[in-house]
Amino acid sequence: QVQLVESGGGLVQAGGSLRLSCAASGSIFSIGAMGWYRQAPGKLRDLVATIANGGSTNYADSVKGRFTISRDNAKKTVYLQMNSLKPDDTAVYYCNARIYSNLVTYRDYWGKGTLVTVSS
Repeated sequence: QVQLVESGGGLVQAGGSLRLSCAASGSIFSIGAMGWYRQAPGKLRDLVATIANGGSTNYADSVKGRFTISRDNAKKTVYLQMNSLKPDDTAVYYCNARIYSNLVTYRDYWGKGTLVTVSS
């Protein structure tokens, strides 16, 4: 079985920073794209940022210039550095990863989420 475990959430004041981590473990042949999504109360889950296996990245417009996604393939871990946080960034942040069990078979996995609360 594969697990994604997020860490690093918490309470921070507006303007502050947090770094989220998400580690994959279990039966993994390789990992494709990894990403972060967030879901605020009463809203749908939205994309925050993604990073391909080769390192190319994609960001939601709302976080460009403030958040940075990165990954350590050896550690099977993806990170999200969040700077200049705003109250609107308050949400549960979920990690997502495309996990390959062999060369052609994959499944998308989700972590359980970590809460980020930004106070004004």
